[in-house]
Amino acid sequence: MVGMRDVARKAGVSLSTVSLVVNGNGYVSTEMRARVTAAMKSLNYVPNELARNLYHDRTNMVGVIVPTIRHPFFATLVAGLQGRLFDAGYRTIVCSTADMGSGEDQYVDMLRRHMMDGLIMVGHTTHPADYWTSIRRPIVAFDRYLGASIPSIGSDHEQGGELAATMFALTGVRHVVEIGGPRSQYNDLLSADMKGGQGTPRQSAPDPTAQPNTSDATAQPSTSDATAQPAAAIDVDLDHLGGNTTFPPVRYHLAFERTLDLAGIRWDYLEVPDVSDFSAFESVAREAFDRFPEADAIVAPDMAAAFCVQEALRRGVRVPDHMQIMAYDGTYVTDLAGMRITSILQDFDSLVETVSQRMIAEMGGSDDAGTNPDPNVAGTTVEPAAPVPAPAPGLVGDLIPMQVKLGETTRMTDAVHQLLFGPDSTPAQTD
Repeated sequence: MVGMRDVARKAGVSLSTVSLVVNGNGYVSTEMRARVTAAMKSLNYVPNELARNLYHDRTNMVGVIVPTIRHPFFATLVAGLQGRLFDAGYRTIVCSTADMGSGEDQYVDMLRRHMMDGLIMVGHTTHPADYWTSIRRPIVAFDRYLGASIPSIGSDHEQGGELAATMFALTGVRHVVEIGGPRSQYNDLLSADMKGGQGTPRQSAPDPTAQPNTSDATAQPSTSDATAQPAAAIDVDLDHLGGNTTFPPVRYHLAFERTLDLAGIRWDYLEVPDVSDFSAFESVAREAFDRFPEADAIVAPDMAAAFCVQEALRRGVRVPDHMQIMAYDGTYVTDLAGMRITSILQDFDSLVETVSQRMIAEMGGSDDAGTNPDPNVAGTTVEPAAPVPAPAPGLVGDLIPMQVKLGETTRMTDAVHQLLFGPDSTPAQTD
């Protein structure tokens, strides 16, 4: 096996000079560097990455903990993170807790022992805040609250919940079946130091001044102060909602339910106990139609929404005339159910970009996306970590706005069209 001594002899330089070139540490003249590089190429010398990483006390590895990579939401997110971090010179290790049958502790231990440089926490956790803050290593939370000192990123679920409910209200819906995860997640803050905080409440439902996104048939709802449209009549006070949980997405359900309550619309909730059990999505779709035959709308995660569309078609229920179905997430699954499902869309590109930037900043690394740089090379510019917003319990620091992905499973009225595309947009055509 070719070693650095062989390279030194071939280049006619000292062993220390080869070490400086290989490790990118210290000054080496351009001529000497060229001789060493030529010798390495001639001898097909491959530097020992493990030794280099030990020398620099870094691995260029990032752990990503998710509940399961079988779920389309987590699969889409992980794929985006892997590509984005690779472009910045990092590799990812994926921990799928449900698929592996183990929790996150062994990966946290790897982080503590410097076997990876940072950790992105996407899975649900029962550990209190002081567990995570005591690690004192780079951690970024996605759609999770892990403590005030840990940066967190997620979608604006209050906006998403209000938007879904308002769209239903503007089409005259009377009874909605809401499908989601266990309600126990609504109050899972067990540690006293994590209780009592409240975020800034959202004061009203989304206002109808958005601009259309014609490239992908998605609409970005606006938050301007227009008051002439029907949506403005639905006032949502979320001052005390969602402050007792590590899981901010429950605020989507709370906002959705409060908006329906204020509009006088009945809703019933059905649980999917385990997102890694795909059969549960199919079962809950059947249950929705069996238990609530009079319901005229369903909102559900993508997998459950897809099964609901298939169940409606199997039963001969006309969608969207007699039953409107809306998905929450907007992954590729919403295009595979036999009808394109209208979705409250999480902006995966923005989520991936923001999470990656935060992670790289926490690790104190450089971010030259697209160049796949070697962070060990001398002269690499390392930017200091940006200030991180301290999230209140139950909230995230960086909120990414939601969008609407229009499909065939909800009705389009003039009021909905104005909500999504603005009051001056062309009204929807009706038969």
